[in-house]
Amino acid sequence: MTTDEIIDLLTEAYIDELETVMNYRTNAIVLDGIHAEEVKESLEEDIQEELDHARILGERLKQLDESPPGSESFEANQHSLQPPEDTTDVQSVIEGVLEAEEAAIETYRSLVEAADDANDPVTEDVAVTILADEEAHRTEFRGFQKEFPMD
Repeated sequence: MTTDEIIDLLTEAYIDELETVMNYRTNAIVLDGIHAEEVKESLEEDIQEELDHARILGERLKQLDESPPGSESFEANQHSLQPPEDTTDVQSVIEGVLEAEEAAIETYRSLVEAADDANDPVTEDVAVTILADEEAHRTEFRGFQKEFPMD
């Protein structure tokens, strides 16, 4: 892997983290009902962690003499994490979170591999640290998926 590939993956992850923040914030606002409260609280907690991930990724890009992208570089990809029309449809939000977490995990695993191949231990460390957080989020939402009523 080359530095260009690492920069591409860092940039992709940076944008994905910020899209996740937007979708988590929106879903934490719009979900309704007694079953939604625990999921909303979890989304609220995860928002700051996702912002921290974006900050770390942006700082790593800067260290590699690149700038993190601005909003004009943004193209939405998290279609399954859009707020549901039925604001009590907590299950669809859980499924959307799980899909987003799987995508993030895949990106960070690719980044770990690319950084290892390029002998870039700093980026590898960043990716491993964030990967652990994303896997923890996935585990939490898998638990929600087991607990929530299926329609």
